[in-house]
Amino acid sequence: MNPTAALDRIRVVLVRTSHPGNIGAAARAMLTMGLTRLYLVEPRYFPDEQAEAMATGAVDLLKRAQVCATLDQALTGVQFCVGTTARVRDLSAPMVDCRIGAARAAEEAAAHEVALVFGAEIFGLTNEELDRCQLLLNIPANLAFSSLNLGAAVQVVAYETRMAALQQGIAHKAKEYATQEQLEGLYEHAERTLYQVEFFDPQRPHRMMRRLRRLFSRTRLEANEVHILRGILTQVNKKAGGG
Repeated sequence: MNPTAALDRIRVVLVRTSHPGNIGAAARAMLTMGLTRLYLVEPRYFPDEQAEAMATGAVDLLKRAQVCATLDQALTGVQFCVGTTARVRDLSAPMVDCRIGAARAAEEAAAHEVALVFGAEIFGLTNEELDRCQLLLNIPANLAFSSLNLGAAVQVVAYETRMAALQQGIAHKAKEYATQEQLEGLYEHAERTLYQVEFFDPQRPHRMMRRLRRLFSRTRLEANEVHILRGILTQVNKKAGGG
C-alpha cells in the first residue's frame, strides 16, 4: 500500500477560527504535506479574500473545505480524534508530544478515519471539545515563548504526520473501531442511565461523566463493544423501570 494513502483518511478540523488568513495559511500548510481535507467549525469569516490570499497554491483545497455548525458534525464518521492543546487539562484524554501524537494518527489512518483538531487562536479548544478526543497532542515549544500561530501549528503537525506515514511500512490489522457519533450515543445513554439509578453525585454529575469519557478514550472501543455496552445499559433501564 502507498504509505501516504493513509493521509487521505485524515481530516484537519479548525474550530472557531477568528482570522481568515489563518485558514488560508493552514490550507497551504496541509497541502504541502499531502493533507487535503479541511473542516471548519463556526469560522468567523469564511469564505474570505484574505483566506484565499494566504492559501496561495492551495485555493482549490480551501474551496472544498467543509463548513460545519458544530464539532460533532465535523467529526461524523471519525474513529480516532486527536486534539491539540498548549497546556495540560484536568480529566482530559492522555497527552503526548507532537511526534508521538502524529505517529498515532498516521498509524490509525492506515485503516480508520482520523481527525486532527485545532482550536481558536486565543483560547484553543474547550474542555468539552477535548472530551471528544481520544488523544491530546502538544507541540513542545520554547517555554519562554510558546505561542504558535495557527498556520504554523498546522504545519508542524502535518509535517510530523506525513513523516510518520512515510516511515510506517508494517501491516495493520483492521478493526471496526467505534465512530465518534457511536461514542457520543454511548455517553448520552450512560448519562441517562446513571441519572436513572441515582449513581451521580448530584453536586458534580458532569465530573463523573468526564472521568468515564477519559476511561473509554484509553480503551479505544470497537463498534461491537459499544453495542454490547448499550445493550447492558438498556437492560439496566428496563430493570430500573425506565423502559
